[in-house]
Amino acid sequence: MSKIGPNDPCPCGSGKKYKRCHQGRDLLRSLQGGEPPPAAPAPGFRAVRPYALRPRREVPAHIVRPDYAVSGRPQGPRSRTLIKTPEQIERLRRACRLARQALEVAKAAVKPGVTTDEIDRVTHEAYIALGGYPSTLNYHGYPKSLCTSVNEVICHGIPDLRPLENGDIVNLDVTIYIDGMHGDLSETVLVGDVDEDSRALVAVTYECMMRGIGAVKPGAMVRDIGRAIQEHAEGKSFSVVKAFVGHGIGEQFHMDPQVPHYFDSSATRELAAGMTFTIEPMINQGSWKHVTWEDNWTAVTVDLKRSAQFEHTILVTERGVEILTLPEGMAQPFQH
Repeated sequence: MSKIGPNDPCPCGSGKKYKRCHQGRDLLRSLQGGEPPPAAPAPGFRAVRPYALRPRREVPAHIVRPDYAVSGRPQGPRSRTLIKTPEQIERLRRACRLARQALEVAKAAVKPGVTTDEIDRVTHEAYIALGGYPSTLNYHGYPKSLCTSVNEVICHGIPDLRPLENGDIVNLDVTIYIDGMHGDLSETVLVGDVDEDSRALVAVTYECMMRGIGAVKPGAMVRDIGRAIQEHAEGKSFSVVKAFVGHGIGEQFHMDPQVPHYFDSSATRELAAGMTFTIEPMINQGSWKHVTWEDNWTAVTVDLKRSAQFEHTILVTERGVEILTLPEGMAQPFQH
């Protein structure tokens, strides 16, 4: 894989020459023993660039909003009671069922030539039709109703006017706020005719998520989830992103516990029935490290190799684990 030259476009997507954008920063990192300057994309692949954004979409007045919808700042502590009541669990189940419906709308829109902004539009309209609020909209200022992370984008990709291309992969991350609860899930979708290496990445990423979920049961530790994921990913010669983790969810979009997708020996919190959280591993073809675009959201692989992600919201039960975001009619795969 060739190195980026000083007169090549900067891989951050700014449109500037590398020497006038991030070369100085990357050289400094290299001298300090950090990550070396990024490599060029693999032959046949082009780095994703940022495109223009359409204005933020409106939410009708009758839709109940989360506390950050206007200010962009979530209220209250992350560390509320971790064990949900039966009434809270029922509300969360409904939010997760509707989140799944919204994701299926988003998936149906994916094809070559469709912009990620168009996927945002149809998904936004699906949230509204379901009676819910797009949880990402204005969360810490995020401008769109879902995240669309294409190819080397690890997470938090902002829907824009870039058309999807044949051979892309795109993660669709959907969260709905309804009945006072957030339901959250994501899938990586193939766009047209996708190369075998990318297909393998997507398949292994799904397997990693399911292995992590399979480690959940009362009395297990959070670190058992990351151990199962990391062992499978590295056994298939992929890497696990460490900067972004799963999270508790319910009346807050993000709350405790944090759930690393790699083995973290200090993650010794014991799992107990009534806990609800996401498991959402991000798995890379190359380095697990990332850089962030100047929009302060879009995280891309440092070597511009591809990344994939899958996510479910789960409930720890007395018997083991219940996946709250399964497709309608699919049987629960784990009963300990």
